[in-house]
Amino acid sequence: MKTKAQFVKHLAFIVLTACSLVSAQATIHSYTVSFGPEAVGATGTGSGTVNYDDVAHTVSLQGSWSGLSGNTTISHIHLPTATPFTGTAGVVITPGNLPSFPAGVTAGSYSMSFDMTQASTYPAAFITANGGTTAGAEAAVFTAFNEGRAYWNIHTSTFGGGEIRGFTTLVPEPSSLALAGLGIAAFAARVWSKRRAKIS
Repeated sequence: MKTKAQFVKHLAFIVLTACSLVSAQATIHSYTVSFGPEAVGATGTGSGTVNYDDVAHTVSLQGSWSGLSGNTTISHIHLPTATPFTGTAGVVITPGNLPSFPAGVTAGSYSMSFDMTQASTYPAAFITANGGTTAGAEAAVFTAFNEGRAYWNIHTSTFGGGEIRGFTTLVPEPSSLALAGLGIAAFAARVWSKRRAKIS
């Protein structure tokens, strides 16, 4: 009975340790974006990534696209839509246009990081609607990213309302359950080998 109690105690320790290691390292949250036509008759495809760092409080965008029917004009991050992966919402990250976004091209790429602690990153109304602080606005952005209720769109001369867009899709991190499972398997293998050695 004592051996069984010790086994359970060791097992609980391994699970808790594995979970805490994952929590301590989860500072960058990654999302993929798959660009596709936003309106009937629109063309163009592309892909991108959105990375949110909850320690540095930054959002980094990287994306590329091609095959647009018109030349690029402006680009935005919109959120939150009422329903995940569908619908429309207002512009939130950098009102007006993403800084240095390439205009006048049908294919291109973009890379930029944004400081989520700066009021200039958001429309004033969005800050007001989320507690009146940039911290509240940042939390609302993170929630929308996680729920698939944020999208990145690209407007063109042909489609002024937006030609292509892609919703944020969370990239799963190694789960604490998977790490705990590895720890449990290692512990079980150790116990089994010790018992086998005693029998031999």
